[in-house]
Amino acid sequence: MKTWQKVVGGAAALSAVGVVSVLGAAAGLYVAATKSYARSREQSKQRAIGENSASDNAWYLRHQPVEWTQTSRDGLLLRASWLAAEEETTKVVILAHGLGHAREQMIPWARVFHNWGYDVLMPDARAHGDSAGSTIGYGWTDRLDYLGWIDQVVAAKGHDCQIVMLGISMGAATVMATMGEELPENVKAVIADSGYASVLGEARYRLHHDFHVPAQPALTIADQYSRLSEYRLADGDIAGQLRKSHLPILLIQGTNDQTVPIDNLDKLYRAAAGPKFKYRDPVAAHIETRAQDPERYDQMVADFLASYVK
Repeated sequence: MKTWQKVVGGAAALSAVGVVSVLGAAAGLYVAATKSYARSREQSKQRAIGENSASDNAWYLRHQPVEWTQTSRDGLLLRASWLAAEEETTKVVILAHGLGHAREQMIPWARVFHNWGYDVLMPDARAHGDSAGSTIGYGWTDRLDYLGWIDQVVAAKGHDCQIVMLGISMGAATVMATMGEELPENVKAVIADSGYASVLGEARYRLHHDFHVPAQPALTIADQYSRLSEYRLADGDIAGQLRKSHLPILLIQGTNDQTVPIDNLDKLYRAAAGPKFKYRDPVAAHIETRAQDPERYDQMVADFLASYVK
């Protein structure tokens, strides 16, 4: 009897240690994936600048971007760059950068749209670059921030302005998530390059693909931890937002994307309720479709927008 009690007691102790280990691992996973600090925000800015060509960075500084700010619904000071077109225009593009980067990542896209005669707004996502915030939104909480940017554009440019949103990676998730909210008629079209269909689905893939860690039970527990923060990971249904929108969308992804599973392109395409177009580059990696052939990429975007922005 005493031997049995020892076995049961030992098993219970091991079980308790196992539970604590799993809980600790899940908490660590959640913090590592979602938390941002001053140092990482500065690194995101320097990373974005460093990945651009010297020519693009010089072009950006030469055009003397004007700083815009907004206070988010949850009290964060967010920052963005405004690049006015050379001539007065009704056309505005809002650009959304990717995870671990900052507004400067979008300079190559800004340069193209500016050459097309657009005003350009380039926000730093919450918890990135010069924007405040300690929790990365993965596009989900960011969608509400983009409602604020849209309102500011309309206030500055008037009710006849025509707004396009373009995002890459997390930025693509941001602009797609924004589509599902109540938007003014000023928003005309969206381009989403290498976006994911759900925040939780992307987390599951990255755990398995990048770290070779089983998603369960750690991801389920991490999702429960997220309830205590600014949003729940499972709430980030990006494809669900497309089902609520009739805005035209161009979806782009490279076949060799190792960051977002390529089947996300089809998931998002099926979900989109409005006019929709997709392009799967046969060789590009994650957000590398434009780098493969900038002229073809830019022409594809221009052709898409020609039907919706006048």
